[in-house]
Amino acid sequence: MTNQTAERQSSGTEVAGRVADVLLLFAGGPQYLGVSAISRELGISKAVVHRILRSLVSREMLEADPGGYRLGPAAVALGVSALRRFNVRNAAAPVLRRLRDETGETTTLSGLVADERVYLDQFESPHEVKMTVEVGRRFPLHAGSSGKVILAFLPEERREALLARPLAALTPGTVTDVAALRAQLAETAREGVGVSLGERQADAGSVAAPLFGPDGGVHGSISVCGPRHRFTPEAVERYRSLVRDAAEEITRTWTTHR
Repeated sequence: MTNQTAERQSSGTEVAGRVADVLLLFAGGPQYLGVSAISRELGISKAVVHRILRSLVSREMLEADPGGYRLGPAAVALGVSALRRFNVRNAAAPVLRRLRDETGETTTLSGLVADERVYLDQFESPHEVKMTVEVGRRFPLHAGSSGKVILAFLPEERREALLARPLAALTPGTVTDVAALRAQLAETAREGVGVSLGERQADAGSVAAPLFGPDGGVHGSISVCGPRHRFTPEAVERYRSLVRDAAEEITRTWTTHR
């Protein structure tokens, strides 16, 4: 190997390392980052950061908007692919099948990806009229029970940062008032379960509970969901304990048999 070849390989390795370092800043950190913040955190020039960001945006690993840079659809797709391989999916499957059979409604598994929620799996209701979800699609955490139970158990600083952003109304029932949402999240944290009636989809009802990973942090949620008219107060009350118990079982299996 010539010195010139070795220098090119070393340079390529350094560039790849810097690209990886930039992406890792977004993992578990702020949703939006700017050139100055990245430059300061990694100790590299703004010109180099700008070139890396431009390359990542062109490949949809990042997106640029007035708030800064955030993870793009390609990065989220990679995250979903990785989450699908987590042992939690294996741990959840038999429990969610049983929960589907006990309730007669569709059961779902969601994962936390960046600052959003993504459906990872579902077990469909046997009813002709039922709810189904789009696996792999991203949703905000403030709308619907599966997202709210994740949001309720995030560290306070991260949760408050999310609540400080504009909260989109996906339906007329979406809670966008921050004070009202905080009250709901506090109740969800106390009870370990959340309920949604028409918050993400106008005609849907759901009951969800959080999933905690081996590190003790919230990493996702499970839910029972279906047509809103079947989610009567009596049904919701019954589903609360069933979903809470199912989530605890999945968490226990995941954290002890990983």
